[in-house]
Amino acid sequence: MELSLGERRVGGGRPCLIAAEAGSAHRGDLARGLELVEAAAACGAGCVKFQAVLAEEIVHPLTGVVELPGGKVPLYRRFKELERGPEFYGRLKERAEARGLLFLCSAFGMGSARMLRSLGVRAIKIASPELNHYPLLEEVAGYGIPLILSTGVSTLGDIERALAVVGSNCLLLHCVTAYPAPEEEYNLRLIPNLEAVFGLPVGVSDHSLDPLLVPALAVLAGACLVEKHFTLDPGGGGLDDPIALDPAAFALMAAEIRRLEGMSRQEAERWLEDRYGTQRIARVQGDGVKRLAASERANYRRSSRSLHALAAIAAGDEITADKVCVVRSEKNLSPGLGPEHLPAILGRLAQKAIPAGEGITWDHLLADAPGR
Repeated sequence: MELSLGERRVGGGRPCLIAAEAGSAHRGDLARGLELVEAAAACGAGCVKFQAVLAEEIVHPLTGVVELPGGKVPLYRRFKELERGPEFYGRLKERAEARGLLFLCSAFGMGSARMLRSLGVRAIKIASPELNHYPLLEEVAGYGIPLILSTGVSTLGDIERALAVVGSNCLLLHCVTAYPAPEEEYNLRLIPNLEAVFGLPVGVSDHSLDPLLVPALAVLAGACLVEKHFTLDPGGGGLDDPIALDPAAFALMAAEIRRLEGMSRQEAERWLEDRYGTQRIARVQGDGVKRLAASERANYRRSSRSLHALAAIAAGDEITADKVCVVRSEKNLSPGLGPEHLPAILGRLAQKAIPAGEGITWDHLLADAPGR
């Protein structure tokens, strides 16, 4: 299976595309962002990826403090601090393309998606928590450009429903949505199985700590793209910096991937077994069955999107679009109905008060049956 990402084709036995996931490691500073682009190019990446952060598209203002790899973070406030306009991302795109890199960016909602479209991006990344953000998927599916869908903390049914919205002009990224992700949960035999089930090229987004083990085994399993978090300084204060590779480690990973791609499969397997041992490799390869990894089960439905009250809704009030937001619940807010239920709840009257930030459920909207 093959896919065109701008002028690049991935899959079909070609060397994998190596993506430096810079995310928000720029910390809002353009000079640092441009330095990340330059470093990614020097380290052997073929793609540099950022995140088009608009706080209100991702979490509710009442999300509170969330535990992340670098410690406890007031998440909404941190996202607000990271917000930048199209000029910022346009400069990063310009520099990336001047260095021969594919510029890639995650969209989290309509505003960020439309901003990226206005910049003429060649593809858009959809992170795992947005796999069920069907309004966003419908939006970007209409752009006529390839999509890269991450499939962490999801089931086969979740992937199938997303693909029913976006179609086949996309690539799947297998990942484990934990930071850091235990390497033994990566189940890399799933890569060819996902490719066979959905008929799409499949890559890997690696959140484990070893610079090479998961990426190398993923390439041997047929991954067409390897994405790894990238930072100039793992202690630099970026949201994902503690689990990211610095330039030296990323360059080593890229060079070793290219070296392995030049070996016969037998030579590559022997080299990896000598380095990591057969038992460790077997644990990372897994059994190829798609399931929620142990480290991400508790996040299922909390990291994905659901319907929340933007502000307090009183009993008897009509549910209107301006009172509802489609956000990640995270740890401190109770999840609501999935985004697919938005058309069904609009126009209904709240039967019970819904506090600001709370997930909207049928219990809030359906009257109790007589005699209950």
